[in-house]
Amino acid sequence: MASVNADAADDPAIWAAPAGARARFAGREVDGFVLGTDKKAGLYAYALDGSVLQFLPDGLLNNVDLRADVMVDGRPQVLIGASDRGRMGVALYLFDPASTDPANAIRPWGLIKSDLGEPYGFCLGRRGDVVSAVLVGKDGQVRQYRITDDAGAPKGVEERRFAVGSQSEGCVVDDVAGKLYVGEEAKGVWTYGFDPAAGNAREQLAPMDKSLLVADVEGTTLMRDGAASYVIVSSQGDSAFAVWRVDGPAPAYAGRFEVVAANGVDAISGTDGLDAWSGPIGAYPEGLLVIQDDENEGRAQNFKFVDWREVKRALRL
Repeated sequence: MASVNADAADDPAIWAAPAGARARFAGREVDGFVLGTDKKAGLYAYALDGSVLQFLPDGLLNNVDLRADVMVDGRPQVLIGASDRGRMGVALYLFDPASTDPANAIRPWGLIKSDLGEPYGFCLGRRGDVVSAVLVGKDGQVRQYRITDDAGAPKGVEERRFAVGSQSEGCVVDDVAGKLYVGEEAKGVWTYGFDPAAGNAREQLAPMDKSLLVADVEGTTLMRDGAASYVIVSSQGDSAFAVWRVDGPAPAYAGRFEVVAANGVDAISGTDGLDAWSGPIGAYPEGLLVIQDDENEGRAQNFKFVDWREVKRALRL
């Protein structure tokens, strides 16, 4: 899967249809899709075979995330959000997984304006029925907005603001544990409470350490595997990925892996964003990682699929 622009592919997000179901998307029936930002042009939606389903030419979108089963107009929708450096805020989209319209596709829903100087990192999270957007500025300033349906249009209500400290981007919310993980590119990964009532106290999941993370810290995602939950972080400086198990009383380092060349596909290097899908999706019975790849032998940056079983095998999880 590739963006048409050089130095443009940045961050993915993954959605799978419920077990035993398929969704209509742009005249096709699909088991799921992968979103990929082109930070110079907009948002791509890819089928699980890598073909393009849709392109939304919305400009400078940097990071993307989604949550399923969000009620809008009385129907459960897939809510998609992206950091928008052109319109200065959070761009929001909807996908109706139950639509029978052959032309069903992702549709723009609206924009939450922000006062951040440069919207950069982005993730969505859920507390019960409340869905919130976390927008990370390039300078490390963070805004968290509760998203509501205001007569068919989105409304963002600021819940809190805080500063990470320096340039930051990748983030992910663990909805079950109520935790927000934010990557500070030159310092490491921080853990915050996701509920604003918890305040802005934080702990460091992982410091910048050449045995674990080599600057920059970039993509951050969460994988659930049965009772286990893992935070996976891209160590851009040495083209590796560090993994921590986070469902216990304290985080436990689980190891590092690289994605090497195989089956005619080149190795992954210099990753920006990545995302994980927990559980069956398409040809991946135990889970899928989608990872941005920086270098492709003279071709544009793209996104690569990695079977979660291969990561588990490598790390002996």
